[in-house]
Amino acid sequence: MTAAIAPVIVAIASFVLRLFNLGSPKGFIFDELYYVDGARDLLNFGVEVTGADPEFIVHPPVGKWLIATGIAIFGDNEFGWRFATAVFGTLLILLIARLVHVLFYSPVLTALAAGLMALDGLLLVHSRTALLDLFLTFFTLLGIYLWSRNRHWWAGLAFGLAIGCKWSAIYFIAVVVFITLYRILVTHDIRQTPRKIAGVLTRYGLIPLTVYIMTWLGWFLSDRGWDRQSSGNPIIALINYHAEMLSFHVGLTEKHPYQSHPLGWLVMSRPTSFFYDSPKGCGKDECAQEVLALGTPFLWWIGTVAILFVVYRWIKSLKNRTTDHAANIVIIGLVAGYLSWFAIPDRTMFTFYAIIIQPFLILAIIYCAKLLLESNMNPLVTQGIVAAGFIAIFICFLYFLPLFTGQLITYEQWQDRMWFDSWI
Repeated sequence: MTAAIAPVIVAIASFVLRLFNLGSPKGFIFDELYYVDGARDLLNFGVEVTGADPEFIVHPPVGKWLIATGIAIFGDNEFGWRFATAVFGTLLILLIARLVHVLFYSPVLTALAAGLMALDGLLLVHSRTALLDLFLTFFTLLGIYLWSRNRHWWAGLAFGLAIGCKWSAIYFIAVVVFITLYRILVTHDIRQTPRKIAGVLTRYGLIPLTVYIMTWLGWFLSDRGWDRQSSGNPIIALINYHAEMLSFHVGLTEKHPYQSHPLGWLVMSRPTSFFYDSPKGCGKDECAQEVLALGTPFLWWIGTVAILFVVYRWIKSLKNRTTDHAANIVIIGLVAGYLSWFAIPDRTMFTFYAIIIQPFLILAIIYCAKLLLESNMNPLVTQGIVAAGFIAIFICFLYFLPLFTGQLITYEQWQDRMWFDSWI
């Protein structure tokens, strides 16, 4: 197997792992209830409703339409609910591999990126659960990739779909627009500036907005959607609805046993338990079955250090007035996907939201691996360090795999994996 085809092999193996026993645990886990219910409504009515009455829904419909595709193909069952996230979790591995390839043009680093993505427990759990955040992550990263390749119209389309999954993609658009406008202002003739600014606002303002509004087509065509009749003008009615959604998100401060402040996300200080049960059948008196949205610890801890180093390199490049494209992308992910949460400290938040940061954490590790492999140190030493790190992450992933896939284990085995009290 050559490194050039390694990402495809990794993706295929990862897809098999995602599909294995995908219908377990039975029933809804964590917030699946809300999104599967929405997907059912979209299939039946084209809009989310409850019975004959409209229902107040707090997230746009794109992710639920994708969940609905799995239900349409495989039926209204656990496998059908979760199939779409399994597909997009696999595509995300190929997407990060493609991004690393165009940034570094190294088959080894490309293969390493795919491998690290496949070995992350947080991504695996999201890939086996019918939630919206994985769709958000995929379309956001796709938008960043297309933007970095100067395919701005397509990037605008991708960002529109990302917002159609969850609004938090707006932060990425804002950062991308800021950087693009800054580059225009400092590098272009003043006579061309207004035209170029208008182009940016069209591609990253008008296009995403148009795509986003189109994702609400079912709401426009039906009279059963929430607030659909609040105004004779459907656009005004949609604005009224969105005002209520914004109020909900801003005012969401209800306490939850698994809520977690963003300060602890990168080091996985308080992972979110999606499911826990104590059934029989493990060969011992006490058994445990859990789905824990935990990023593979060694991967995230190494990634946290890597992010800090990339931030240092990025600041250094600013002082030297040089361009570091890879570091820039990591910083975009850090600012838009992570630091933005600190602006709303009172909101109820969970560690599983960190999936949006995960591709940029992987990119930070690859960035550091590249510098290490290209350093003046003995190649055998640097290659050994990178290989040892990958092997440690692989072993750590296998050790926690029962918690990522909801396998039935003894209570003692489960307790051995609770390295910190905050994980319980």
